[in-house]
Amino acid sequence: MSDLQQANEPDLIMNVVYDDIVIGQTATQTRTLTGEDIRAFAIVSGDVNPAHLDAEYAAHSLFHGVIAHGMWGGALISTVLGTQLPGPGTIYLEQDLHFVKPIRIGDTLTISVVVVSKDDVKKHVSLDCLITNQLGAQVVLGKAHVIAPTERISRQRTHLPTMAMFDLGARQEALLMSVRDLAPVRCAVVHPCDAQSLIGALDAAKKGLIIPVLVASIAKITSVAKAANVDISGIELVDVPHSHAAAEKAVQMAAAGEVEALMKGSLHTDELMAAVVRCPGLRTKRRLSHVFHLDVPMYHKVLLLTDAVLNIAPNLMEKSDILQNAIDLAHALNISEPKVAILSAVETINPQIASTIDAAALCKMVQRKQITGALVDGPLAFDNAISAVAAQIKGIESSVAGHADILMVPDMESGNMLAKQLEYLAGASSCGVVLGARVPIALTSRADNAASRVASAALAKLLAHQYRNQTP
Repeated sequence: MSDLQQANEPDLIMNVVYDDIVIGQTATQTRTLTGEDIRAFAIVSGDVNPAHLDAEYAAHSLFHGVIAHGMWGGALISTVLGTQLPGPGTIYLEQDLHFVKPIRIGDTLTISVVVVSKDDVKKHVSLDCLITNQLGAQVVLGKAHVIAPTERISRQRTHLPTMAMFDLGARQEALLMSVRDLAPVRCAVVHPCDAQSLIGALDAAKKGLIIPVLVASIAKITSVAKAANVDISGIELVDVPHSHAAAEKAVQMAAAGEVEALMKGSLHTDELMAAVVRCPGLRTKRRLSHVFHLDVPMYHKVLLLTDAVLNIAPNLMEKSDILQNAIDLAHALNISEPKVAILSAVETINPQIASTIDAAALCKMVQRKQITGALVDGPLAFDNAISAVAAQIKGIESSVAGHADILMVPDMESGNMLAKQLEYLAGASSCGVVLGARVPIALTSRADNAASRVASAALAKLLAHQYRNQTP
């Protein structure tokens, strides 16, 4: 039940005791079917019949579209019996149902019960039950047999928790699907000397994302593969003594055009990035920056977050590069005009909060075409950046507020904390990539699982193909 539906319900639920029930007495309720209702019923019941959940299958079925589970209608009748007539204390004995027409998403239903008989000895009540749709057509009908309560009950209505329907990892899976027709790219995997980084690289190869070149101590990687029970036969190995050497060698290979992407293994980020920074052949005029690709279940689309990894306290011109890098990634992801929220602690300019001044300056740079390809607004606080309601309450008029595709943080500290909060408290799935070099760099935390590394490889593959046509 939605918050709005709960708000419209009376605070008390009361029953009608047996002695007060009369033949012909009625009770009704209305309900509009949503896709969330269907998915919630499938989760609770375990009924995953594709007629209810798979639009492609359902389009070619008898009913030419997704329909509700038949017993969802039965549950609506149960609701009227249990909360209105007879109400609390009712014991269900028997229910017959006839399903006359399908119930489709958007149908507004009227659920009615009518008392047709009473048994004074057993306190049994029989009721005719009917559900009609917004056109007045009968969709479900039947008869219920219940034991009616004999004691009056008045109880505070239980307010149910809000239910949010989401498919964990679905947006990351969509990312993988979006690059499946692109050829895998040759990628140097730098020091994948723990199970997760090695498995992530091999899984990315199996999914056709990369052709991995494992740059590490062969002795170490062989030991890791054996312990993880994975097969690395047939995978190209480049033997180096330690993680620093692996970073240097992988960067040299990228600069020489031997690989089109880099992928971080189990070494520290600063080891890999220091090698990239030292290599003139990989640097561009753009500053290096990292972008998280976040699938946050409670948000309505993918969020890009920058920069939470590389730039500790960027100045205005460095922020300009960071912002343009994130916009470029959004374009690669087919977000033609991404909405960017430049975050601060507040949404008004305050000379004592430097990030608000930078945000205002970045917006002006967008107006002057120094930064291109996006709708940008700031400063915005986090709440009004992601919630249109919060923005409305605060009187903020913005095409970005509540609809941000990109969140740009003031510094690495705030960004890193935000990214980890979204992951560990909000259940976000994350992956990440570094832009600003001549090759994309798939870069995740050493604590990230193999799935995150695979998704990061998908980002690297996408950018590598783009870089073939337009060198950074």
